[in-house]
Amino acid sequence: MASPAPPAASVVAFARMLKGQVRSYSAPADIAIPASKRKYIPSSGTYPKGFLVSGTHVGVKASNTKFPDLALISSETPCSAAAVFTTNKFQAAPVQISKNILATRRGEGIRSVVINSGCANAVTGKGGLEDAANMSAKVDECNGLSESKSTLVMSTGVIGQRLPISKILDKIPAAHASLSSTHDAWLTTARAICTTDTFPKLISRTFTLPSSPGHTYSLAGMTKGAGMIHPNMATLLGVICTDAPIAPSALSSLLQFAVPRSFNSISIDGDTSTNDTVAILANGAAGGSTIASTSSADYTAMQEILTSFAQSLSQLVVRDGEGATKFVTVRIQNSPDYASAQLIASTIARSPLVKTALYGRDANWGRILCAIGYTQGVAPGTVIPERTSVSFKPVDGSPVLKLLVNGEPEQVDEERASVILQEEDLEIVVDLGGGEKGEKGCGGEEGVYWFCDFSHEYVTINGDYRT
Repeated sequence: MASPAPPAASVVAFARMLKGQVRSYSAPADIAIPASKRKYIPSSGTYPKGFLVSGTHVGVKASNTKFPDLALISSETPCSAAAVFTTNKFQAAPVQISKNILATRRGEGIRSVVINSGCANAVTGKGGLEDAANMSAKVDECNGLSESKSTLVMSTGVIGQRLPISKILDKIPAAHASLSSTHDAWLTTARAICTTDTFPKLISRTFTLPSSPGHTYSLAGMTKGAGMIHPNMATLLGVICTDAPIAPSALSSLLQFAVPRSFNSISIDGDTSTNDTVAILANGAAGGSTIASTSSADYTAMQEILTSFAQSLSQLVVRDGEGATKFVTVRIQNSPDYASAQLIASTIARSPLVKTALYGRDANWGRILCAIGYTQGVAPGTVIPERTSVSFKPVDGSPVLKLLVNGEPEQVDEERASVILQEEDLEIVVDLGGGEKGEKGCGGEEGVYWFCDFSHEYVTINGDYRT
């Protein structure tokens, strides 16, 4: 009997393509959360007084037949509000509408934020602006504030497509009717803003302020993002709520300080997008003295609290980077100024060669050194080869692995390097002074960035994003 003919080349190629579509790190089609990511999902939380949330299924994308894709965050009382938006010149319709609402109201009297996933409503012309405005107006109507323009609007998803606006507007009353303060409601709302995310990103925290030691305040925040992540800002959305009383001008100042040190200090792939927005609402429902002066002790304390909170929230985005297997902190020490340190950290964080070496568990420190050396815009004298040291700092507390010391290469223990690089978390330390802080004329400024590696998976996800 004759042997069967070998499969045609086209069949073999198709089989290889299908094999390449298997996604090891991204969420499967049923959005089941990968086992490795479940540890980042809170089982409970302490949420700010007076805030209610909901996540509702609309079906913005036709392929989404059951999962929530419309988020609503609402305060029972008017809030101070502030936001930081993308610097991309193609700013999406919801960005333009929300910026206008905040400017018109001067950060006062904001009641809600409405967010859809599945479609970015970006580069959609006048019709897109009308859609975003109608989403905002519909929530205002449900709040009994038809003429107030008190709802911020955000969208995330594919660029260049119009929203199925009738479907969204029809579901907003149901989203409003299901508003709740429970942990499950917050988690469902965080899930509703996801696109290629593999898990909902939600954290909450309590704190006190110097002037009101008897008051316990709460912060809660949700964010989304897994790709097109790099300042300023990234394809991410974030909403932070607090029941502390903060005046609009102080709130804006607090957010402007926190974002560069958190959401603008993360990178997944070096790309930015059209819709990026991080907003904060403060309704004062927990009482106490209003933070109004930027020179007050309460302001100083709140600045530290909010920045730390925003860092924790933004780091979840990196941990969910498309195809990521590593969470990497890069710390630049002994820089003459903070801006130069951040520029170097940013350059390392977005280097494809650094990121692919980390994915391959290769201690190729030469790639790190190259990125340091070609960083543009640093202050003169920042990078001097004979002062520069590079090391890996293990997360288990064991001694650092020195790779380069004062410009001289070390004899690297490749076996230990491989063990360190097998861990999910890694810290890269770059010392620009070659010694202790303050030595050799260095100012001792430090910059920090958080980023992830590049895997085969990243290419797969973005190669078929629209399909």
